[in-house]
Amino acid sequence: MTTLHVPASRPGSRILSVGAARGDLDVPNDDLVGPIDSSDEWIRQRTGIVSRKRASAELSLLDMAKAAADEAIAKAGIEPTQIGAVIVSTVSHHLATPSLASLLADRIGATPAAAYDISAACAGYAYGVAQADALVRSGTNDYVLVVGAERMSDIIDPTDRSISFLLGDGAGAVVVGPSDTPGISKSIWGSDGSKWDAIRMTSSYAEAAQTGVWPTLRQDGQTVFRWAVWEMAKVAKRALEEAGVGPEDLAAFIPHQANMRIVDEFAKQLRLPDTVAIARDIETMGNTSAASIPLATHRLLEEHPELSGGLALQIGFGAGLVYGAQVVVLP
Repeated sequence: MTTLHVPASRPGSRILSVGAARGDLDVPNDDLVGPIDSSDEWIRQRTGIVSRKRASAELSLLDMAKAAADEAIAKAGIEPTQIGAVIVSTVSHHLATPSLASLLADRIGATPAAAYDISAACAGYAYGVAQADALVRSGTNDYVLVVGAERMSDIIDPTDRSISFLLGDGAGAVVVGPSDTPGISKSIWGSDGSKWDAIRMTSSYAEAAQTGVWPTLRQDGQTVFRWAVWEMAKVAKRALEEAGVGPEDLAAFIPHQANMRIVDEFAKQLRLPDTVAIARDIETMGNTSAASIPLATHRLLEEHPELSGGLALQIGFGAGLVYGAQVVVLP
């Protein structure tokens, strides 16, 4: 029997760079409170959000993804043609096909890179990093571009008190490449489809075609909060254990920016020491679903460049319900 040839595996991979693009409009709480009969104070107390970035009609989802990707590729010091795969996580790309990833690969000059989208909502970026790590370590690709990109404002009902005020628009991107030592730990990921209706669209596109009513996102806030705080803290602890590190070894904690109360409760559950920088990008960005972790990483490194080279625990969780976590070396 003929033995198949496979490329030599590598000892590790790591995130080489991060890029970001944020919506071009600042939307303070006061601009949103009318339709939901609320107040700036109510939103701040329950979410920690002061304002959020949203995209104007002229700024497309692809535009933001390209801007973030261009920055990440330039910082990695490589050419777009060296990208072997483009992985985009998004729930706000309105076409079943072609994928946003294939459009992005063409736009940035990465053709003929493999390209595909991930539909894993707020965990999608962590899923993408897990897949990029495997592709690089297996020798399948030298460099993989992972992007989280969302125009959540496209799927918002401004009268929905459950979620409309939470969401923002933006894109974050990283380049994952080879490393002599592991820079991305084993990923802890999974799902619980029994809770599918905790975060959901109000209808399918087929139903929308019949009714003429555009589907929007809705959530059961209390169910999501309890699941995120209690169950996801367990996942985060498992990620640390699998990586062989403790909270005291971390330079940063970068959770999905779902809600400031969830972020703060996470920190308590994990007993993070004061030396760990905690990403709180949600205050002025809002919840950007798949884009939130790379966007928060980008801001944290801009404000604290000394964190570069340190360890960060990142965890995404959201609609599905799905989750993913890993420890990474910061670029």
